[in-house]
Amino acid sequence: MPGVDRRGFVVGAGLVGAGSLWGAAGAAPAAAAGREGAHGTEDGHRRHDAFGPEDFRAKRLLLVPDVVLLPGGPVKDRAVLVQDGTFRAVGPVRELTDAHRNARTVRFKGHLLMPGFVDAHHHLTQSFGKAQAFGQPSEIFKTVWEPLEHALDEESAHLSAKLAALEALRGGFTTAADAGTRAPVDVGVVAKAAEEAGLRCVLAKVVSDGKGGKEHLERFQGSRLIHPSLAIPVPEDATAEVLKRTAELCADAGAVFQIHVNEHLAAVERSLKSVGRRPVSYLHHIGALNSHTLGAHATLLTPDEMRMLADTGAAVSYNPVASAWKGNAVAHALMWQSMGIRFGTGTDGTRGDGFRLVDAAESAQRLTYGLMSGDSSCGAGRVWLAHATALSADALGLGKVTGEIAVGKAADFLLVDLRVPELTPSYDLSWELVRLSGRDQITAVVVDGKLRLWHGWPTDWDGPALVREAAEVGPKVVRRARIQRVDPDPDGAARHPRRARN
Repeated sequence: MPGVDRRGFVVGAGLVGAGSLWGAAGAAPAAAAGREGAHGTEDGHRRHDAFGPEDFRAKRLLLVPDVVLLPGGPVKDRAVLVQDGTFRAVGPVRELTDAHRNARTVRFKGHLLMPGFVDAHHHLTQSFGKAQAFGQPSEIFKTVWEPLEHALDEESAHLSAKLAALEALRGGFTTAADAGTRAPVDVGVVAKAAEEAGLRCVLAKVVSDGKGGKEHLERFQGSRLIHPSLAIPVPEDATAEVLKRTAELCADAGAVFQIHVNEHLAAVERSLKSVGRRPVSYLHHIGALNSHTLGAHATLLTPDEMRMLADTGAAVSYNPVASAWKGNAVAHALMWQSMGIRFGTGTDGTRGDGFRLVDAAESAQRLTYGLMSGDSSCGAGRVWLAHATALSADALGLGKVTGEIAVGKAADFLLVDLRVPELTPSYDLSWELVRLSGRDQITAVVVDGKLRLWHGWPTDWDGPALVREAAEVGPKVVRRARIQRVDPDPDGAARHPRRARN
């Protein structure tokens, strides 16, 4: 039998209630031979299986894809009713079509409807400097990120955040948690950028000085997309009193307290020298570790620190791409799952691609822990999809808001084209989504019931114009920042491989 994780997600199963995606024979439907466009046939008559952006404009939508990714796994013959930005009903196609005849029915031939990815750790105002981190020593926040963000003004900070939000949406993320900017601007510019792009955002304000936290948590009550949060970048940035008070303030408000913990060896050693304890142990000791604490990275945890996280209900973000690009270690996410530690997956602003993130999440566990123990499954596909959607939303305090195709949750979802060679034939769609799918298969991105992207670009604002503007402004900000980089190829071996051989 398939395994089940602590939230009841089916692990290792293929399509629920079917032998394979396309039936026992594993053959794709005839539609795979040619994709239907949104405009119908050559004679101008609309095909019954064609659809386009205009189909998302109705107030009540009954969506009928070939497959729906539900909490128990992928299922055929399911329809989803969307109204007022919320999933109102999920059930068998005939049952819902009979019950909701006044809703506009849209059939998505050859498509999967799945929850949008939830990025548990991002830095939206660092998008101009992603490539500046390549080939650099692990702890670069003082040499790259702080100078970069300090060089931003309100206009460029807004542009950077909106660029990052667009990239996230293109990669299938419908929610991202911003860990707080160091830019000398009001965080309202980041909120504005996220709302304009259509990205749901857990938006942190840095409160290392202990000021402005309560006001920030009350600021965005009228927004459907902005969920306020408080942050202290690292424990040594604030006093024990401020750390504890901030954690308590977030707990009282039902918000998350974001803080980087146990990410690099240098950070762990600084903590030991300054307060005599490792970061997670220190937060636990002073009472700043609770069910609303969200620790970023946590790659260097002792067994005792893992137990502290499990006992307090604190959450952490597993950021595998960040480990690959600039880390000292890979977090033992499979151990976290076994111990009942709450965790989501995050990009850390590396690249906004949900499918590549879940692939990295599984691959990193396999390479660092699975190979040593002979674990050939490493959680299989469903575990990583769950921790990139529903369980990531839970880590952000949004478990009741988003992350699942379920009644009462926000209509944050993706339409993914299954009519591709990579998924033909299909036998275990959950694992195939993790290992074989890509963002080029995402036909539509919907957040809060509104179509945000169609084939990778916004439908109601000029995405390419934003990219052109960022291409001009971004390099100017980087030059102004005077970033200190270490040359990753001082001898020119990579730039001139022939000369290196000689």
